[in-house]
Amino acid sequence: MKLQFGIARGGMEYAHRAAVFGIAEHNGLIACVRIVRDRGPYFDLPGGAIEGQETEAEALEREFREETGLDVTPVDRLTEASQYFERTDGVALNNVSAFWTMRIAGSTPANKQEADHQLVWLSPEEALKSVRHEAHAWAITCWMRWRATHPETVNQEQAKG
Repeated sequence: MKLQFGIARGGMEYAHRAAVFGIAEHNGLIACVRIVRDRGPYFDLPGGAIEGQETEAEALEREFREETGLDVTPVDRLTEASQYFERTDGVALNNVSAFWTMRIAGSTPANKQEADHQLVWLSPEEALKSVRHEAHAWAITCWMRWRATHPETVNQEQAKG
């Protein structure tokens, strides 16, 4: 059984969308994007739709680059969850999303393409409270538990970064 978040409103047709999002940590903070649209700002984990024949890892690298300017490497596939929601343009989607842990390899600000996305670094607790989708909050919770129960992996990743 897969986790499904959100409520499908009657009369709405929710399009299936394969998506992928990542959790990248630096100095105890995780990368989020603050997105400003007509209905006001909100926070998401970096990521988005998988395009064409992309693998999850390829889509994550592209999405992080476009949204944040960060150069990343996907490390581990952490969890999967789906989210019913309506985009700010009114399109109803069911994001069927994979969530990955990420390693930050560097930053190339010139690669950032999405002007309405701003990279922000939040504590895991603040990110958990701030992200707009319950599926993202679930993934952050899974990541926090994974991090607490695998200190040897976390220390190895920090030594590489």
